[in-house]
Amino acid sequence: MPHQTASWILLPQPRQLRPQDGVHTARTGGWLAVRSPQPTAELLGPATLATAALCQAGFDYAPAADGGAGMPAALLELNPALVPQREGYRLEITPAQIRLIAHDRAGAWHAAATLRQLLRQAGKGALPCLQIADWPDFPQRGIMLDISRDKVPTLESLFGLADLMVELKLNQLQLYTEHTFAYRDHREVWEHASPMTAADVLALDAYCREREIELVPNQNCFGHLERWLKHPRYRPLAEAPNGFQFPWRFEPNPFSLCPGDPGAIALVQGMLDELLPNFSSRQFNGGCDETFDLGQGRSAEACKAAAPGRVYLDFLLKIHRAVRERGRTMQFWGDIILHHPELIPELPADIVPMVWGYEADHPFAEQFAAFAKTGLTFHTCPGTSTWNTLTGRTDNAVANLRSAAKHGQAAGAAGFLNTDWGDCGHWQPLAVSYLPYACGAASSWCVAANQELDLPAAVDRHVFQDAAGVLGRAAFDLGNSYQKTGASHGNASPIVVFLYDMAKNEALAEKTWTPITAQDWQRAEEWTAAAAAPLAKARPGAADAALLAPEFTQAAALLQFTCELGRELAADYRRRPAGLPAITRRRLAKTLEPLLAEQRRLWLARNRIGGLADSLLPLEQLLAALKPTA
Repeated sequence: MPHQTASWILLPQPRQLRPQDGVHTARTGGWLAVRSPQPTAELLGPATLATAALCQAGFDYAPAADGGAGMPAALLELNPALVPQREGYRLEITPAQIRLIAHDRAGAWHAAATLRQLLRQAGKGALPCLQIADWPDFPQRGIMLDISRDKVPTLESLFGLADLMVELKLNQLQLYTEHTFAYRDHREVWEHASPMTAADVLALDAYCREREIELVPNQNCFGHLERWLKHPRYRPLAEAPNGFQFPWRFEPNPFSLCPGDPGAIALVQGMLDELLPNFSSRQFNGGCDETFDLGQGRSAEACKAAAPGRVYLDFLLKIHRAVRERGRTMQFWGDIILHHPELIPELPADIVPMVWGYEADHPFAEQFAAFAKTGLTFHTCPGTSTWNTLTGRTDNAVANLRSAAKHGQAAGAAGFLNTDWGDCGHWQPLAVSYLPYACGAASSWCVAANQELDLPAAVDRHVFQDAAGVLGRAAFDLGNSYQKTGASHGNASPIVVFLYDMAKNEALAEKTWTPITAQDWQRAEEWTAAAAAPLAKARPGAADAALLAPEFTQAAALLQFTCELGRELAADYRRRPAGLPAITRRRLAKTLEPLLAEQRRLWLARNRIGGLADSLLPLEQLLAALKPTA
């Protein structure tokens, strides 16, 4: 017998689900009819998804155009009069028929995805009767994946991400880019990065477009251009060619374009001319965040005369003009302009601020208000909290994502973009991002229905598809290892801050690991080991099933290694790894060496080789420091 509807978990949970009396059972010779004012071929994708799920669950219903004799066992229909909300759908299961009624093609995909989730939990050849009415809170709901901090996914991996987005009812994908697009005349910038090519983008754009996902071009156009500006040809365009002062350390390399240099906007215009034609999207994210060096170099006099905010805004407007001239709407990160609220009214009416913040207590409501009162369209941009962590920061991520959705909906945000960064070598595996992807997708689809969603169970059933039911809970608990040291660090796990510090052999300005005692490290190691123990029992059925448990196992093992290293150094952190006794170093090296090999193997299973050497270099340096000299 099928599960009762009250026990079902859907992802996202729909805003309305009403159980009905009766059961729909498989009908011999049944078929799925497609009814649409558009050519029925437009619904081939969602119809195929629905029929494949039905067949797998024992309903041998093949798709066919409407108009055959008799009543179809299932019906997929576009009917905006019955479903007035964009991307909305109704799913009605009666003893006689399964009906999927959608406002538009996107709604048809969502209806088919929900039917597939119901079928996963139903008995063979039987579905309880019910009614679902559903539509999204946010018109735009997406993921932004960093492909510039070493990891550039293979095209196959990106196709898989798009398929997951269909499952989660997401409709926008951005690939954060600094230097990882293969611009024809700028080979020295990307030649070691295995970049996305124009052909890659065209293929991914088509794959996403078929699934009603908008692939939005993303290229930082102001700051975060160190991978460009370090080269002799581009260094003269830098704001601070000889380095500048971050808030936390001195950086000897250039970082941002000099806004007053005519060559800077010319470079941006050239990027736009080559990049944008590969995307069908009419939006563009130009970045422009964290311009830390502005005013510390060539624009110092201009910033003194007109204030840094004015200098920033003038260059932002030049980029916006170039984007608009090419027929796109420009998004930009809103952090810098928020420091100069008096300038917000001067922003063009068609520019879209992206309001980002990654901590549980981020002041979203206050920042949204600064843009909302001017009438600007804006998006809320929380994060997965996976970067600088290895296994994530689950509690922080969930609180941050739900807060962004709640306050964004209240303030009228037009979009929700879940950002997934790769700072400091992108050590975390993709599987660690799946739980926060699911949380963000659920929260942005319907805030009210998903605030109390059982995330581990939902991710188990519909993302990992783990028959053993262990991966979701393991992912959730491993993501809270960061709390067990008793230390804290904004935007990172203190465990991984410590590992990176030891690997780079650099003293951080804020040594959050200093108060961590040997007992703290022991507690974190024990928590991690207990959370990872069930991974051996996992039986995932997802398309990337072969990688899921190994990726979590590897990330957990690196955390445990770090806790062991921390325990050994807790008596005196100034010793650094090279100062440990030879027998201790030998033991730690024996643990780390195979972990490095596994990190390399898992990287190449999803990502291109470019960036791998840079990412692994700190860990290889740590291994060298641990190996006793002859």
